[in-house]
Amino acid sequence: MKPGTTARRLAGAATINHLAGTFLIVMALAIPSFGQMGGSSELQQKLEALKQAAAANKQRLQQYQWVETTQVTYKGEPKPAKQDLCRYGPDGQIQKVPVGEPQAQQQQSGRRGRLKEHVVEKKTEELEDYMQQVKSVISMYIPPDAQRMQKAFQAHNVSIVPGGGAAQLVFKNYAQPGDQMTITFDMASKKIQSLNVNTYVGDPKGVVTLTAQFASLPDGTNYAQQTVLNAQAKGVQVTTTNSQYSKLSQ
Repeated sequence: MKPGTTARRLAGAATINHLAGTFLIVMALAIPSFGQMGGSSELQQKLEALKQAAAANKQRLQQYQWVETTQVTYKGEPKPAKQDLCRYGPDGQIQKVPVGEPQAQQQQSGRRGRLKEHVVEKKTEELEDYMQQVKSVISMYIPPDAQRMQKAFQAHNVSIVPGGGAAQLVFKNYAQPGDQMTITFDMASKKIQSLNVNTYVGDPKGVVTLTAQFASLPDGTNYAQQTVLNAQAKGVQVTTTNSQYSKLSQ
């Protein structure tokens, strides 16, 4: 056999082996996707039920006003509780009107020097600014948004936790890159039971966890009865309780 012929055959064999190896790699990567597609029927069914329930429930909540009580604990020290009267505005966003005034801190002057007062005021301003960011983060997850859930599904960022009576759907990259939200949804009653979030405020290093427990009004409207946000790095815990729901006059 001529040397040139042998070289060509070896090159051809190498090309075939390379193509075969590439094909095997592509198939290995594709198999999990095929498996996900095959098992996506149950996921899509439960997600659709959750999305429809969340959208319909948000519409019902727009008929109500309620009192939101916010309790902040900063480095183990409870701050005065704050209450807001809440309702949905025409833009679909929650509008809040303060109810009363937080308990004023008494005798701030006199026993403190000006420097100490300045430090206290600065820390108070920083905490208030942080709390505004916290509220913005909470609003991205509660109530859950049907459009965000659908986007997560289309990006293959939704999965089901196997087992248990209620469906547990896990959303990744739901509202912020790298976040995770788990919703426990009762398929029979079409109601959210609980919600757990791992996310962050401002910077990804500012990790916070959020848990919410849901309850129902007499007409079946589902609402977040209490949420607890923990920002361990900041030493902040925020407990929000929603109560005193009443229908708005038509």
